[in-house]
Amino acid sequence: MTLSAAALIPVAFVLIWATGFVTARLVAPHIEPLTFLTIRFVLAGAILAIAARLAGAPWPGSWRGTRDAAIAGALLHGVYLGGVFWAVAHGLPAGVSALIAGTQPILTALLARPLLGERVSARRWLGVALGMAGVTLVLAPKIAGAGAYPPATLAVSILSTVGITLGTLWQKSRGGSFDLRSGTAIQFAGAALVVAGVAFATETGRIDYAPELAIGLLWSVFGLSIGGIALLLLMIRRGAVVGVASLLFLVPPVTTLMSWGLFGETLTAGQLGGMVIAAVGTAIAARA
Repeated sequence: MTLSAAALIPVAFVLIWATGFVTARLVAPHIEPLTFLTIRFVLAGAILAIAARLAGAPWPGSWRGTRDAAIAGALLHGVYLGGVFWAVAHGLPAGVSALIAGTQPILTALLARPLLGERVSARRWLGVALGMAGVTLVLAPKIAGAGAYPPATLAVSILSTVGITLGTLWQKSRGGSFDLRSGTAIQFAGAALVVAGVAFATETGRIDYAPELAIGLLWSVFGLSIGGIALLLLMIRRGAVVGVASLLFLVPPVTTLMSWGLFGETLTAGQLGGMVIAAVGTAIAARA
């Protein structure tokens, strides 16, 4: 991989990942969140499995490899996205959900040393702190009334952040070097089992067929589940987990910028300054 291509991967990842919160908002009026994710994971997993089969891609050669990929998927996709979509659909603003998810680099930095033996340098801690400060400045206007938010949505959003943190650490320690097509197909199978079980127990399966739902589903499958996840797993494989996690500091500012362009939300001078701080912090933390 050339230097220019490698440099574009984090940029593409942040742009794609930021659309996840916009997608959750787009489809929420037309389908229940876990039902949507079940369909998304099944379609994405099937497409990747067919692609792996046609290309002759290798599959994990043992039950342990299959199990490890499924657990990573259950955490990275099932718990994380299930929590985000459920919280947004039940009244938690997407910006607040993004802010809670933006604390993941802090949790990753705290757990990387005891679980992976990965040393977190003072430079990286500085980047994490700056990134968190920048995200807070960007989203502060959206959380002024945080006391009015349903406690259950806040709890589920926090749970989703724990899920993606543990999934990232699990992927780094147990994910190995499996083929991205076959391995991610197994991950989506594990995620589908998690969200489908909860959806069956708690949702009605209501689907309101609308263009917004079709657009959101197509982008979720091909843009987020296949494109975005492939970039995430590639970065986890090639770099330190704290540096990769720190890229998520850029997601809430970019999401806010997208909301400004799509929905006319205004940006204050403090928010613009926060974007700059978050970008600087990310550059420091992600540097190898």
